[in-house]
Amino acid sequence: MPYVAVPPATRESRLASAAARWDAILAARPDLESAVALQRQLIGLVVDLTQTVEQGGLPRLSLPPKYVAAKLARGVPALVGEPIPLPVGVVKPALLRLCEELAEGGAGEAAEHIRRAIDGGTMEAGSLLAASLSRDQKAIRTGAVHRGLAPDLVWLVAELAISPFAHALQQALFTQSSESPLAASLEAWDHGYCPACGSWPALAEVVSGHRVQRCSFCAVAWDRSTYSCIYCGEGGKSFVTAAPNEDHKDRRVEVCSSCTGYLKTVDVSAFSPFPLLAIADLETMDLDVAAMEHGYARLPLKDFAARR
Repeated sequence: MPYVAVPPATRESRLASAAARWDAILAARPDLESAVALQRQLIGLVVDLTQTVEQGGLPRLSLPPKYVAAKLARGVPALVGEPIPLPVGVVKPALLRLCEELAEGGAGEAAEHIRRAIDGGTMEAGSLLAASLSRDQKAIRTGAVHRGLAPDLVWLVAELAISPFAHALQQALFTQSSESPLAASLEAWDHGYCPACGSWPALAEVVSGHRVQRCSFCAVAWDRSTYSCIYCGEGGKSFVTAAPNEDHKDRRVEVCSSCTGYLKTVDVSAFSPFPLLAIADLETMDLDVAAMEHGYARLPLKDFAARR
């Protein structure tokens, strides 16, 4: 089945796993000490917010299984275009804390400007979080530039803050009985983008030979029937998988010369729980460098407006 249920995790298990992985990164790459230190703070905040969201419960969603199944059948992710009530009161304090941690971790005045804009209401927290949940990069970039803020940093802060809510939403939608009308649509999902939010995968994790894409935003795990480029579907000679380091063939990169996109693929003993995919991304940073040195890139998010 394309949708793969990742075992649930507790706050304690997430933090313990994260600590072990950071220790391993520093043992191999002591030069990443500052990056790991910042990620510890950011992931810690996201893990705490995840627990708060999970304990607080989700709003009542008007998303009947048959309706969501019909969207998926058209290739439209479940959450795209839906007016979902957001827990702004719960998430806004974390949004401000994330700005503070980024400011202290190296982003400096750029992050502080964002914090002041959100805290003072110049940038409305609810609108920012809604744009992030709907994966509207254009709206966030336009709003940031208009206010003299760093667009990529605004995107990052909003994504970190609302991702626990997005994760909880996809869990509630997709973790259902095999008798649900959604089951058949999920079984037929064969796209490279996430069936919940439409984001591209951060990477693919391979457990016991089973290759599964992991959403960079809400951490959905899903499989595809074809081994091909996630971006354009190319599966011919233009699509190649290689291990940049011959001594570590468990860490590979899939590259496509048709669209110039790439995806990292890593053999692991178990799937990473949310939000530890960010650590997996840091662990495999050398694969990004290898791909980009050869002209490959992570492609922009898809626009689903025409198919809503």
